[in-house]
Amino acid sequence: MAAMSGRGTSTLATRGVRLTRIALHLLRGALIVAAVFPFLDAQGRRNAVERWSHALLRILVVHLHVYGEPPIRPAQPVMLVANHVSWLDIFAINAVVSVRFVAKSEIRRWPVIGWLSARTGTLFIERAQRRDTTRINQLVAEAMLAGDVAAVFPEGTTTDGSRVLRFHSSLLQPASLAAAGVQPVALRFERGDGSLCVEAAYDGDKSLWDSFGAIVAQPEIHAHVWFLPVLPAGATHRRELADTAQAAIADRLTS
Repeated sequence: MAAMSGRGTSTLATRGVRLTRIALHLLRGALIVAAVFPFLDAQGRRNAVERWSHALLRILVVHLHVYGEPPIRPAQPVMLVANHVSWLDIFAINAVVSVRFVAKSEIRRWPVIGWLSARTGTLFIERAQRRDTTRINQLVAEAMLAGDVAAVFPEGTTTDGSRVLRFHSSLLQPASLAAAGVQPVALRFERGDGSLCVEAAYDGDKSLWDSFGAIVAQPEIHAHVWFLPVLPAGATHRRELADTAQAAIADRLTS
């Protein structure tokens, strides 16, 4: 059937069901954050975020494939650095391990998702203000020292997933401040036939709604998440560290 082929699209009825389920799931997330989070400890909140993210992927028919060793409650501070393809990246990672993301301030204004992101610990950076990087770096370092896993997208923008842009080394400064390891994470989204799913990308001039519609229209998406070996932050300059992490991700995605 065309609706289930690797390059097909889901039927209108299927999309309608998914949209309804997503709306209900977002409402459920808001209720959990507002009514349940105040009574949970840090570990309980992390577990709730992981379960909610995994459920969202199931609703979107995003099949999650995880490789390597994720930093499940690390004994030492660790920062994840990943290539950036889509807003799906956040939920693909959070479904494995709940992390404190650094995100552009515009996301805070997204309907429902922005509010949920803020209430679940996302740190928002004003990219137009260079001095805001110093503030965010300090907050990220403090979060890691307090036991959270931090995550950044050092490309500073999204791509269609076919390439990795040069990493901005300034975003890796918290690793030095917290003496944290840096773990590269490679992300790739595929169609059912194994080809690159460019529809999953939130790039170019796409609006959030355009991106959302393109993802819901897919019969299925396969999200591949590789947790690569940890790089010791103190062993090299942050520029070299950024280049090493970028190369590790690029090698994984092209191998």
